[in-house]
Amino acid sequence: MPTLDRHDDVYVLDLGAGENRLHPDTLTEINTLLDEVEKATRPAALVTTASGKHWSLGLDLEWVAANAEQLETYVSSVQQMLARFLTLPLVTVAAIPGHAFAGGAMLSMAHDLRIMRADRGFWCLPEVDIDLPFTPGMSALIQARLTPQVAHEAMVTARRFGGAEAAARHIVDQAVPADEVLPTAIALATAQAGKAGPTLGTIKTRLYPGVLEALRAQRF
Repeated sequence: MPTLDRHDDVYVLDLGAGENRLHPDTLTEINTLLDEVEKATRPAALVTTASGKHWSLGLDLEWVAANAEQLETYVSSVQQMLARFLTLPLVTVAAIPGHAFAGGAMLSMAHDLRIMRADRGFWCLPEVDIDLPFTPGMSALIQARLTPQVAHEAMVTARRFGGAEAAARHIVDQAVPADEVLPTAIALATAQAGKAGPTLGTIKTRLYPGVLEALRAQRF
């Protein structure tokens, strides 16, 4: 399960050491930890990382298969979490030490900045290969954070982008050696911690009104 630690002004949310799929219990725990972050004294910033070879592989499809009647409620809860990350009133940095797939890749897009391991791991939107169309909200998020050309290629071809290529295509901000992913993310977050507060939250909300409306509309 996710854990939360603090390094001076920076909170570090560790998604875990496994596949870090977004099981309903995981969503609940992440939201509880975000409550703690939002109540913190300022300055503050947030880094989201993971302990294993996966950052997050996205939706828990095994749980979905066993709970098909709850699909809409589940997807809605994922989208609400994406909207929350997108508008957190502090700077957020995704420190990606391995694979970020599907909903995990989208979660990275909901962060302000992304640092990815250069030599191993992929960032990928495989929905076309698993016959699972993007919701309007997910499509809006991806299109808002990527260039049109990259969004089209990523969504239509399910191409896997390694860290160096992801940086070159502006999917992530930097690709660095494995042992530098978390320190780089923390350094970036520390430099931005003084910006935390309601003004930043308002700026983010007004920056992505269409994305937020689509994520919160619960259309599938």
